[in-house]
Amino acid sequence: MKELFFYQDAMLKEFSASVIHKGVDDKGPYAVLSNTAFYPTGGGQPHDTGKLNDVSVVGVEKVDEEIRHYIEGNGESLEGTVRGIIDWERRFDHMQQHSGQHILTASFVELFDLPTVSFHLGSELVTIDLAASLVTDEQLAQAEKRANEIILENRPIETKWVTKDELSQYPLRKEVAVEEDIRLVIIPDFDYNGCGGTHPTSTGQVSCIKIMGTEKMKENTRVSFVCGNRVLNQLDMRKNVLSDVARQLSVPEESAAEALRKVLFDTKAMEKALEDAQNKLLEYEAKELMESSVNGLVAASFENRPVQNLQKLGRAVVSEHSEGICLLVAENEDKLQFVAARGSNRNQNMKEVASAILPLINGRGGGNDAFVQGGGEKILAAHELLEEMIKII
Repeated sequence: MKELFFYQDAMLKEFSASVIHKGVDDKGPYAVLSNTAFYPTGGGQPHDTGKLNDVSVVGVEKVDEEIRHYIEGNGESLEGTVRGIIDWERRFDHMQQHSGQHILTASFVELFDLPTVSFHLGSELVTIDLAASLVTDEQLAQAEKRANEIILENRPIETKWVTKDELSQYPLRKEVAVEEDIRLVIIPDFDYNGCGGTHPTSTGQVSCIKIMGTEKMKENTRVSFVCGNRVLNQLDMRKNVLSDVARQLSVPEESAAEALRKVLFDTKAMEKALEDAQNKLLEYEAKELMESSVNGLVAASFENRPVQNLQKLGRAVVSEHSEGICLLVAENEDKLQFVAARGSNRNQNMKEVASAILPLINGRGGGNDAFVQGGGEKILAAHELLEEMIKII
């Protein structure tokens, strides 16, 4: 492992090596080289991509004792000595994020004795899970500040291969998980950690760290953050969103939050006024329906009327008509929906109505003795289903 190019020089972008053999497994065709600068998936860090001659490398995995470079096509042209070229933008991004994770994790340990229990390097965000049910905003701010101080100091990031017996010489942040090929990543006087990932040569190359948010994860707290170029990407995205919001509100960017709060407040007030007006209209409609009722039975069919609206109308009718029954049906796109309700002084069981008509439309419904609703396929027309409900009543 020590002799692999990506461990000898993590900044190596191109290399030459010999093709040892080729094969195919459940992940596809692959090539094994005499040495490689392509980092395989491991330790929370994703694999590299790039080229072997003109063949694309789309995945890299360590399988048993060999590193397999998964390629596009059958790789017939990969013979003898090949030239490897790393997708450096992807690799350097992973190095920035991984080193940033070491720095941020060590900051939480140094300041608050909060260890990291897991780490994930995603395509957009990086996360660490801290062994704490609650991490305050003040702690987040202090850890972020400390991490950026370490970056600004441009401390060296060193790597060292040690034996198990030599581990006691180093103040490790956590116990190492292996007993051979032990590799330490060291930021002097700050962080000592067993790690098999790739890292830049100094903390300054991480550029900066920005915490993006937290969420509760069982007994832990997940902290999302970005490092290096990802900070610029996040800033650019947020700048575009803020500019767009400010433009639509016709206010300066610094006033956008207050202007948006006002819009939301006004919108809620308008929605409440609209709901009140709709409820008033339903009351008038309910009275009109009761005036046309026959023997206390209100029956009506509609087109494109949501079932929630039918429910309100049905309740409005029976609340004012304690001896009455209200049957409502609506055709909504490709389905039929209905409501059946009775007044408080009427004894008929509305569940019986639902049970009788649901098989006619292959439907489902629910409710209680006094009020049911349901829906199903538009096998019948709305007025035909209403007639069936009237027959049952």
